[in-house]
Amino acid sequence: MINQAATTGAKADPATLSLEFRHIHRLIDPGDEGVQIWQIQVIADDKAVGSLRATRGLYWKADNLRERMADEQSFLALVAQQLLDEQGRFSPQFEEFVDMTGSVLVVDELDLAAPWDDPWIAAGLAASIIDRLTDNQFAVVFPRVAPGAALLAEAATLLAAEPFSDDLLIIDTALAAPEEAAHRVQERLRSRARYGGADPWNEDWDGEEEEDEEVLTPRTRTVLRLALEELAGQAWSEATALGDKPLHRGAGGVFGALPPVTLRQDGNWRRQMARSFDYLAADLSSGVEVRPRCTGEEMALHLGIARAEGLTRNRPRLVREAVADLPQHRRDFDWTACSAGLFEDHDVLMLFDDSLDGVEDSGSDVNQALGMVNLAPLDWFTPFDPEQARAVDRGH
Repeated sequence: MINQAATTGAKADPATLSLEFRHIHRLIDPGDEGVQIWQIQVIADDKAVGSLRATRGLYWKADNLRERMADEQSFLALVAQQLLDEQGRFSPQFEEFVDMTGSVLVVDELDLAAPWDDPWIAAGLAASIIDRLTDNQFAVVFPRVAPGAALLAEAATLLAAEPFSDDLLIIDTALAAPEEAAHRVQERLRSRARYGGADPWNEDWDGEEEEDEEVLTPRTRTVLRLALEELAGQAWSEATALGDKPLHRGAGGVFGALPPVTLRQDGNWRRQMARSFDYLAADLSSGVEVRPRCTGEEMALHLGIARAEGLTRNRPRLVREAVADLPQHRRDFDWTACSAGLFEDHDVLMLFDDSLDGVEDSGSDVNQALGMVNLAPLDWFTPFDPEQARAVDRGH
């Protein structure tokens, strides 16, 4: 049962939400083979705030999928009637509507308490369920006009569902549009989570007070330091192994990930690049302001932010342990904001663009027109401001 009192005065912060999937499968019951029903509970801060149902209709496992789904009655029976014929085969209309007819996932019976009854949150819940219960051979079916289904229908539309009939909306998981739509929904919810439930995408939102907020929260600073320390260790090992040996395009490792203009640099240059990672990691460790002081450090910081984002996605246990004793903040791990706020410009990234070949030449028209400095590899470690130069006696 949903705890209505728990939601009174609460903000709809997606960061507090989680889903609990409950599915009971009887081991030797043939009726459980073709239709699998999940009852899903929506939890916010350990309290139930909503629920919905997801039903997988597996065409190749059911003896007659139409009869099996119709036996469950309610909306599932309507779906079965419209998608399958009496022999349990997909209808010609349905086969023409989707790219690959394989199985169906029916999402219905959504119930969300305020303030969670929002189409973007509903879309985020549906996208998460689709991600966990389908592959690219599923059609995901939503109610279009059923009583109480307006919120779910709006969520389905946000996820690129298309009208199949007056009653059904369908997402074809074999197409790219639903994947792109799900990504947009997730990005919007992540933005909300960073602002405690406020929606920075809303034209009525006043976010002026957030603009000057520090992007390097304690937890963000710690993970970015870990990323840079990993890159530093890898870079020093590679510099020792490579020596003065040139690299080819497509080479792996830290130095293979740098722009093509750097591939033929010598061992001394590579050691200076490795030291750039060290400098930035030391700045993060000491708590001073993090600002790249030369082009090499700009590139090191770009790579560090990318590695840090990878850590938060791929090594959550490591990240949890590293930040366990640090205070949480709504801007934690906002790597997009780090990329935007920790640099004066992103000129160095132009070196990855093959169409701008030669842009590193200070005499080129593009370089002069845009006022670029120190993009040639031999200038990467020249300080932007001589007064802010690193101590020359620091080493690995």
